[in-house]
Amino acid sequence: MRRAIDYATEQSGAMKWSLTFSLCCSGVIGAVLLLAWVFGGFDTEGISTHGVIAIVLGTMLTVFVGVGLMALVFYSDRSGQDDQ
Repeated sequence: MRRAIDYATEQSGAMKWSLTFSLCCSGVIGAVLLLAWVFGGFDTEGISTHGVIAIVLGTMLTVFVGVGLMALVFYSDRSGQDDQ
């Protein structure tokens, strides 16, 4: 019984760490992209508003998928699922 409680606690801690990791990475990447756009790193001349929105949404979706997959890799490793 004691092992089941420890295992549940480990999984809860691993999930909390994975979510924190995902949010931190997404925030940092978003801040870098925003700063690059503000300081003129992105040239939007000649691209319509719809094009800019598509680029931003596409970049955000790609970042979220990448960060989410990395978080799942870390969660899987920390929760002991790979040891079985």
